[in-house]
Amino acid sequence: MTVVRARPYLGTLVEIGAQGPGAATAVDAAFAAVARIHRLMSVHEADSELSRVNRCAAALPVPVGEDLWVVLKAAQTLAEESGGLFDISVGGRLAALRLLPDHGAPPAPALGDWRDLQLLPGRLVAFARPLYLDLGGIAKGYAVDVALQSLGDAGMTQAWVNAGGDIARFGGELVPLHVKHPADPTRLVPLLSWRAGAAATSAGYYAPRRNGIPQSPLIDPRVGRPQILDRSITVLAPTALLADALTKIVALDPARATPLLSAHGARAFILEGRPDGDVAVFDSASSYLSEEVSHV
Repeated sequence: MTVVRARPYLGTLVEIGAQGPGAATAVDAAFAAVARIHRLMSVHEADSELSRVNRCAAALPVPVGEDLWVVLKAAQTLAEESGGLFDISVGGRLAALRLLPDHGAPPAPALGDWRDLQLLPGRLVAFARPLYLDLGGIAKGYAVDVALQSLGDAGMTQAWVNAGGDIARFGGELVPLHVKHPADPTRLVPLLSWRAGAAATSAGYYAPRRNGIPQSPLIDPRVGRPQILDRSITVLAPTALLADALTKIVALDPARATPLLSAHGARAFILEGRPDGDVAVFDSASSYLSEEVSHV
């Protein structure tokens, strides 16, 4: 029995599919897992666990649950490994751009950075300086991982979770992985065939605009300003959490990201539109731009 359903969560449409006995029940449980992560980690919800941390952790340590703790630990590890290129403390700058609700966030100039996030024994979170954490670059991947794990625990023989381009799957036969053309998201570019693993894509084709200017949610922490993506980044990794986060590091500094990709068993594809309408693809598994990949 194969069941495929889609529901709106995490600011996107989440599709979950599974094959196996009891697939309908397993898919419902996987959606419940996604909903839990959404409730805990959304800065759009004033009463989420993350919003409570943002409000209170500068005054006193805040206890958090296992899910948020895992994501914060992973984010801090990636911040250290990338020299701060991956920085979940950029929420204040996104709020200043009106891309996130402010929820009383301190003015951006008063905010600290990732080094001011303190993860203390007993799953306590404290801020050395005021921070506004945003997990938009990592929580969606974690939700995909949790949902897929739920499907595996339920005994599914084949399953996949797709949350707006953050994808993880296991089982079944080889299937093609397509990504949107960076200059025309109505066109698809085939990257490879895969059976299991995780992938995530970051691109600028759906960035909101103000006065005709794209308002990118990708903040470069080195300068504190948005970076407009005119190409797309897809990362394959052992987990969707890693794939999700690594796309941001690759987007900001591909050269610096290269050893991180290797260390985490990941692979990146950078797609750039060409004047003739085709696309050039850089694969981190090689050292050159590939031959053009025709759209399908």
